[in-house]
Amino acid sequence: QVQLVESGGGLVQAGGSLRLSCAASGRTVSRNAMGWFRQAPGKEREFVAAISWSSSSIYYADSVKGRFTISRDNAKNTAYLQMNSLKPEDTAVYYCAAREGPQLRSGVAGYDYWGQGTQVTVSS
Repeated sequence: QVQLVESGGGLVQAGGSLRLSCAASGRTVSRNAMGWFRQAPGKEREFVAAISWSSSSIYYADSVKGRFTISRDNAKNTAYLQMNSLKPEDTAVYYCAAREGPQLRSGVAGYDYWGQGTQVTVSS
């Protein structure tokens, strides 16, 4: 089993930056693809970004492309999401996820393990 714990969320003004971390425990996730999702109030959980185990493949949602950067440090069993130029519409609970297998996926159903989420609030 894999446990994921997100951190780094908070309140930031529009145009600001935050860096989210996702620490994995239970076993190594160095061979797992990982992703970030977000869910705003009253909306479905949506894909943000995904990264392959080797970091050789990365995929972003159009809404965050050019502003967000996903990365990972397999030695630390941790994934990151650097968020720049934040907008009020980025306000959501952000979730880290890992999947059994190396392939990238953008659907919620493609992931096997989820963290509890961290709140990101962007004020205008």
